[in-house]
Amino acid sequence: MKRSRINEIMAAADEMIRHYGFVLPPFAYWTPDQFKANARSASRIIDSRMGWDITDFGAETFDTMGLFLFTLRNGQLADLQRGGGMCYAEKLLISRQDQLSPMHTHFLKAEDIINRGGATLVIELCGSDDKGNYAPDRGGMVRCDGLDVPYTPGMKLKLQPGESVTLMPGDWHAFWGEGGDVLIGEVSTVNDDLTDNIYVQPIGRFAEIEEDVAPTHLLVSDYDSWLPR
Repeated sequence: MKRSRINEIMAAADEMIRHYGFVLPPFAYWTPDQFKANARSASRIIDSRMGWDITDFGAETFDTMGLFLFTLRNGQLADLQRGGGMCYAEKLLISRQDQLSPMHTHFLKAEDIINRGGATLVIELCGSDDKGNYAPDRGGMVRCDGLDVPYTPGMKLKLQPGESVTLMPGDWHAFWGEGGDVLIGEVSTVNDDLTDNIYVQPIGRFAEIEEDVAPTHLLVSDYDSWLPR
């Protein structure tokens, strides 16, 4: 993806997020130079990979397969493993109309996916085999706003604004906006985007960046190369 396109997506996402009554934290608006100057005190932000995240999954077709995310807070895997401390994470996502976030699951993360505003959020569901692998002929059970709901393989769950679903490890899912763009909330156990996203197809989690202009703000995938450690 071109950096200029990423900058445009950031600006549009911030506008949509504000439209629905959310405001991103102060570090979201740091310039790269401000981030560098604050890198030492922001070590938790950097280590937890909090911040802007825009991906085309390596397909270079963001409008048809892609996702905007902003990680607001994220705990530590060590806390999750010992069963105490900051074991949770929170994100805002934007799924555009007919923009696919491809079929995937997580080995560790359980997550509440919440339609925070906009159009209909469609979530396609499939189950796992006994080893947790994608099983397009198996269904399962999810919890929708506190109610247990069985799903059949390939079932498309449609969430209206205010509605939510809880997905557990092994619940394979893909999603997109229907009838317009959707602002999504995600509340989950500790989030690890480097190792805990398992896709049906061998795709990349992060976009490759073409630096045609300077970044307005850094992506989480920029931290290793842009920030002093």
